[in-house]
Amino acid sequence: MNHAGTDRVTPDRATSNRAISPPSLPAPLARYSHGILVPAGAQLLVTSGQLGVGRDDIIPDDVEAQAVLCFENIKAILTEAGMTFADVIRFNAFVTDRSYFPIYGEVRNRYVAGDAFASTLVIVSGFTRPEFKVEVEVTAARVE
Repeated sequence: MNHAGTDRVTPDRATSNRAISPPSLPAPLARYSHGILVPAGAQLLVTSGQLGVGRDDIIPDDVEAQAVLCFENIKAILTEAGMTFADVIRFNAFVTDRSYFPIYGEVRNRYVAGDAFASTLVIVSGFTRPEFKVEVEVTAARVE
């Protein structure tokens, strides 16, 4: 969101990631920050893109259901790494139709609070299988 007149920064501690949105830039188009500063010594996790498919290999036709599966898969990866969505510093999302953007955003907002993360959304022509409508990858950083 726009933080007019001031840098919007999470608490300035050497032990936490800092969200940065300089007032000289236009407001972000959704709930995210223009940049995230990760302190030295942070543990990083980078995921591969997660698609809307569960362990049962079923791909729902509904884009919302696919997005939920993407986030559930990411949640499992974060948990395995001892992290949560609060540690995510960057979302890269890909959808196959512009109309899916608000649906993706609603689902992301169910899993993530605040705006202390960077975000990119790209509209693509397709994925490895034509049934897929959304893919999400994240970068997370946790200070020990």
